[in-house]
This record gives sequence, C-alpha cells and structure tokens, in this order.
Amino acid sequence: MSANTNTDIWLAGAFAAFSVDLLVYPLDTLKTRLQAENYKQLYKLPNGSTNRSLFRGLYQGVGSIILITLPSSGAFFTAYEGFKTILKSETVMPPNSTIYLPEPAIHAVASIGAELVSCAILTPAEVLKQNAQMMSASGARSSSLHTFQQFKKHPTRLWRGYTALAARNLPYTGLQFPLFEYLKKDFLKRREASQGGKPVDGIVERALITAVSAGIAGSGAAWITTPIDVVKTRIMLAASTDDPVDNRPKQRGMLFEGIQGNRKSGFTVAAEVFKKEGIQGLFKGALLRAAWTTFGSGLYLGIYEAGRFYLESTRKEKDDDSDHVMERDWSKVKVGVQGSRSHATIRKSGWQDD
Repeated sequence: MSANTNTDIWLAGAFAAFSVDLLVYPLDTLKTRLQAENYKQLYKLPNGSTNRSLFRGLYQGVGSIILITLPSSGAFFTAYEGFKTILKSETVMPPNSTIYLPEPAIHAVASIGAELVSCAILTPAEVLKQNAQMMSASGARSSSLHTFQQFKKHPTRLWRGYTALAARNLPYTGLQFPLFEYLKKDFLKRREASQGGKPVDGIVERALITAVSAGIAGSGAAWITTPIDVVKTRIMLAASTDDPVDNRPKQRGMLFEGIQGNRKSGFTVAAEVFKKEGIQGLFKGALLRAAWTTFGSGLYLGIYEAGRFYLESTRKEKDDDSDHVMERDWSKVKVGVQGSRSHATIRKSGWQDD
C-alpha cells in the first residue's frame, strides 16, 4: 500500500511532465509538421529534398504546453491512483462477490477515467501548441502568444480538439497502462527473485524498471493509434480557420486554411486523408511517434516513479524519526513517573514507620 498523499502524486506527475516536455518536445514538433496537410508545400523543395525550415523553431509553442501539462499531469496521476484504489476497494468488489474484475481491466478503466480529466485541462494548450509548431521560425518572438491571437474572436475553438484528443489518448492510454503495469510487476518480481526475495527499494533501480516497462508498452500503443493521432493533428491545425466555407488552400504563415477540420467529424477527416494519401497518410509519423514515445514515455513514468518513491521514502523516514522522538519522550515520562512513585513509596514507608 502506497504511503503517498495526493500532493506527492501531483508533484511527481508535474515534475515528470516538465522534464519530458523540455527533452522530447522537438521530436513532437517534427511529428506535427510531418502530419500536417500542407507538409509538402511548406517543407519540401521542388527538387524533392527537405527544406531546412522543417528543423527550425523546434521549441515553438513549448511555453503553453509546459504551463498546462503541469496541472494536467498532476490531475491524471491523482485521478489514476484514486480510480485504482476505488476499483480495488471492497465497496466495489466485495470479498464474497462472484464478479471478478481482472487487474488489467482495473488499470485500463482507471487510466481511461484519468485521461478524460486530463484532456479537459490539456486541450487548449494542445491546440495552441500544434498551431505554434507550424509557424514560420522567423515570425513573432512568442509563438504561443502570436498563436493565441488567432483565437481571440473565437476562444471556444480552443476546446474543439477535445474529442479528437480524447479519441486518441483513450485507446492509447487504455492499451499502454495495463501492459505497463503488467511488465513493471513482472520485472520487479524477477529482480526480487534474483536478489533472494529482497524487495527492490532503490530509487534508481525502480525508476529504470519503470522506464523500460513504460517504453515497451508505450511504443506499441503509439504505433497502433497513429491514424487517430493524424486525424487529431489535422483537426487541431484547422481550429483557428476563420472561413469555414472557402476550401482553397491559403498560406497564413502558421497553418493551412481550408481544411475545415473544425467543422468535420473525425471520421470525415480520416476518410479524406485515406482518399488523398492512402494508408500511408494515416500512418504519417508513426515511426517517429513510436520512437519518441519509447523515450518520452519511459522517461516520463520513470521520473514519476522515482519522484513518487522518493517522497514516499522521505515521508516514512520522517514518520520513523517522529516515532523515535516520541518513544524517547515517553520513556522520560515513564522514568519520571516511576521516580515519583518510588519517592512517594519511600515517604509513605517513613510515615508508616512513625
């Protein structure tokens, strides 16, 4: 049973998100640009070679995503651990119940519930981020602020990608976390067996086991859900389009007008991508996404586990120290009481002798 408080879980999740955003963000920018409908117009030269602008401004939009992923990641892990506790409780699963909820199902349901909470917080930042990633590197000093200007007239469009984001993240999370929890549990058991049954209590060792488990689980889930990610990217890049009628492609310096993704369903967008680009279009950036997810997910959950375990260990040490202090103080009290009783006995004996 974990000794972590909700604050511990929130802090560990927020710190993990901050660290990963700084390290993995450039790869996410490349993935967004590869999946954009106007990728060839913006990043391919007439001779077929890649335009260098593809690799410029790789940190554009990082400010908005860092600002929001701190609370959204903390909310995810707090909700995830909370849902797991509820689903494993005797209230939901009484001891004598004939209904059995397998552990992978518990992890899947808990992660999906937590993702719905997280996506509600994350969607506006994700929309801003992906539009900022498509800006010209020589544009405004703050790509996030410049992108935000596009939504001043219609701020509700910042949440238009919620369904697309949830549609991508729910199957991804539902696939990743049951496999991740299974692998982590199995690796920990193997490690304990190799140590003669001694529990794995080293922070670095636990973090490494968690990172490897998360990387393996995340890469497979990322590859499978790439078509949904492509659709989500197209919808979010179209969110700031002012004219939903004009379907002619027009360069706005940051995105491609006329996609009309903000007016179309995910199925319609997916059908259009398949019609124009085939199955390859739906799997654009799949290899890059799987690669950066292996690294990013491993780092993310590895740092989270290390932070959570560190805070738990620190709390236990403080509790142990407090117990020792209380024991010493209680011993002094007992000695004082016993001394007083002995003194009273001596006085009483003297009185009786008289």
